[in-house]
Amino acid sequence: MVTSRHLQSACFTLQHRAAHLHSALGSKIRAFLAAAIPRVARDAPDPARVTHFEGMTRTYSCGILGATGIVGQTFILLLRDHPFLRVDFLGASPASKGKRYGEAAKWKMSSPIPERVAALPLVGCTPEEFKGAEVVFSASSDDVAGALETTFLHAGFRIFSNAKNFRRQEQTPLVVPLVNCNHIDEMVPIQRKTMDVTGSLVANANCSVTGLVVALKALQDRFGAIIHVSVVTMQAVSGGGHPGVASMDIMDNVVPFISGEEEKIEYETSKILGGIEQERFTYLPNLTVSAQCNRVPVLDGHLECVSVKFATPPSSLEAVEECLRQYKCPVQILGCPSAPKTAIHVFSAQDRPQPRLDRGLEGGFACSVGRIRKDPIFDIKFVALSHNTVLGAAGSGVLLAEYCILKGVL
Repeated sequence: MVTSRHLQSACFTLQHRAAHLHSALGSKIRAFLAAAIPRVARDAPDPARVTHFEGMTRTYSCGILGATGIVGQTFILLLRDHPFLRVDFLGASPASKGKRYGEAAKWKMSSPIPERVAALPLVGCTPEEFKGAEVVFSASSDDVAGALETTFLHAGFRIFSNAKNFRRQEQTPLVVPLVNCNHIDEMVPIQRKTMDVTGSLVANANCSVTGLVVALKALQDRFGAIIHVSVVTMQAVSGGGHPGVASMDIMDNVVPFISGEEEKIEYETSKILGGIEQERFTYLPNLTVSAQCNRVPVLDGHLECVSVKFATPPSSLEAVEECLRQYKCPVQILGCPSAPKTAIHVFSAQDRPQPRLDRGLEGGFACSVGRIRKDPIFDIKFVALSHNTVLGAAGSGVLLAEYCILKGVL
């Protein structure tokens, strides 16, 4: 018969052994974890990214529409220690207006709310209540973003939108900051002239498109026209917002459908990788994209299995690897403080990249590619990973604002 004394003795023995193991192995384990698990910049900013702007005294006042949601919260963390962007306006629903942000927000981030932001009052999502904001980040849900962003645009605000509403609009630049910032330079003046506005609206891409087009852009620049792309996504639950997919649907399961996602990939890829001629976007005429999207039980990080066919195939897999490793984009060259030092991290290990291990590289602002192989139907195939709430959402908005400020577009 097991008595309470037996249980106490067993517990004591386990505690003793655990303490012994911690003492003997703790330092080795901590050293291993420090080397193996990348640090996420949103928890501790990288000083090297800020040093370049030590001489800048100008600070830009920013507002966030939809500030209490997951993307809004990510904006707040990414801007917490920014060298020249400061959060001053937090927009929310009428029911939350007037409350302190720290009281109203159901905070879901692993880092605490910055104290200064927690004390800010929530305001209505109107141009009048955002008066003084020089940059507006829109993290609003799609059902309200269209009307809100239209109102702010016509009121003269500079908007960086994470919503889908304007991505297909002919005068709106659809931009992944590691790919096609030149579309901003060319289209914002056209947008202002065509729509008769003094403001501007730049949309970032769907989160599942972002990691895909970064790799495709590097390949397109080096090897020329891409004619066919097949992509199968394994998308994290945070991509659906909060509360997102019901736990009974996603635990021990994969959901092989995400509403509207496949159409977004197939459309947006062509617009982002295309050009601009005679004040219009030129979508890639010979590119076909086939997408299949799945929701998987991963918190953050979209993983994609990609096959690519070129008009003229690359000479070797080594040339493909070198192309991806050496890829540089305008936000890096310009020196934007949030830009990754390496845009595409290429893995040689057969089982990388993985969301849990690699989504936080360079604070989530970089992409990862691995398993580069020949494809028996297409030319090459690989696995790509990007952080869906950083580079795939709020981080893109921050990088685009940095680019516009440093280029003088604002």
